[in-house]
This record gives sequence, C-alpha cells and structure tokens, in this order.
Amino acid sequence: MGDPFGTGEGKKADALADVVNRLLQNLVIKCAKEEGVRDFFHVGVVGYGAQVGPGFTGPLAGQQMVPISQIGSSPARMEQRTKKVSDGAGGLVDQPIRFPVWFEPTANGGTPMCQALGIAKTVVEEWLGKHGGCFPPIVINITDGESTDGDPSSVADQIKQLRSSDGEVLLFNIHVSAQKGAPIEYPSSETGLPDQFAQQLFRMSSPMPDYMLAIAKREGMNVGEGSRGFVFNAGLVAVINFLDIGTRPNALR
Repeated sequence: MGDPFGTGEGKKADALADVVNRLLQNLVIKCAKEEGVRDFFHVGVVGYGAQVGPGFTGPLAGQQMVPISQIGSSPARMEQRTKKVSDGAGGLVDQPIRFPVWFEPTANGGTPMCQALGIAKTVVEEWLGKHGGCFPPIVINITDGESTDGDPSSVADQIKQLRSSDGEVLLFNIHVSAQKGAPIEYPSSETGLPDQFAQQLFRMSSPMPDYMLAIAKREGMNVGEGSRGFVFNAGLVAVINFLDIGTRPNALR
C-alpha cells in the first residue's frame, strides 16, 4: 500500500484512507435525521499488514463494530482542507472545510488476508447472533496483493455461508494496483482476468444482488446477470464508485 496508484493519484494507503474516511462521513450524513443520526449502519474496519486488528483510531480505537451515530460523534481528529466551489461568476474558488478522520493510513508488512477475513468472520458471526433479522452484512476486502498467510478461499466461503433472516452475507473484493491499465469491473466470469490471483478473488466474491445491479446500471456501469462484487486493478475512482454502491442497502437506496 506504500506504492502509488497506477493512475498517479498518490500513495495507495493515503488515498484509500481518505476514501474510507469520506465514506464514513457520507454514511453519517445519510443517516442524519431531525432527531439525530439514526443507526441504520454499524461499521467495522479491520486493518491488515504487519498488524491485524480493528482499524479505528482515537476514541473508537480497539472497537470492532460501531453504530454510525457513535462514529459521527467520535472522530479521532478534524483536518482543515479545501474544496473547489463556484464563485458565482463561472469560476471556482477554494473553500475551507473540516474533514473528520477515523482511519489513518498505514503501509507495512505482508498481506495476511486469511487472518483478516477470519477476524471479519468472527465479528459478523457475533453481530448476527444479536441481530439475526438485519439486512445481510456486507464485507468489503481491499487488497493490493496476494495473501501471504495461505489460501483465503475457505474463510471467504465461510463468510458467505453466514446469513441473517433477510439473506446471505455478501463478500466483495477490490484489488488496487500500482500498474497502469483499465480496471476490470464487476465481471460475470473469469474470462479475461489476467492471473490466478484475480481469478481467486473473483471466485471469492458474491454475486451482486438485484438492487445493487439496478444502482450500478443507473450509474452507467456495465453490469448484468451474474456480475460479482469484484474490481481488479482498481484506480481511485473505481474504488469510490464500488464502495458507494456496496454501502447502499436496499432500504436506503
């Protein structure tokens, strides 16, 4: 994760940390109602490299699954950033904004995917034991390399066999690369995938449910029956789009 994106968008670890923090911020906003932030989501972040474990920092450090209202009220820190806004005369100007940070970038160690997915499985199992009637949990695995602690296929299958009363747990995978080239997004077969690693991640990934396919089609993405929640050689834009679609449960679409 210390390498740059192939599209030249900065170091992968830094860019992905920004994406995760922005996703959390958007989920907080999406769940904000007049009476406060409603807990439509509970979110866990597992970081893996030299160390494997909960990825939140600050007041939420060490917690495995956190309600979105608590996330909204407990960022580790606020950063001062700028964004481009209209100046009212056809131009753009920089506007200062406050950006909440819950997750810090790290890039060290190997890729112990089996261990990380094992933790995710345990967290999801415990969650389902208390909330068996919930919308099926979604596990999104973001990786930049092959697993360094064995074949993750078995634990991936165990995750996908878990279910709530509303359906099976979904496991999606994103491969981010330092190589230049067009990403392969939401394929429906292994045809065209460049190597065994890509094919393995495809097989590990759940088919996209109908409502996600509908969202993706509305966004102009090339998806169809059998498309899986998998992107290979993803650039930053592909990661952002993927996470946006993957975190829009049916009730909030």
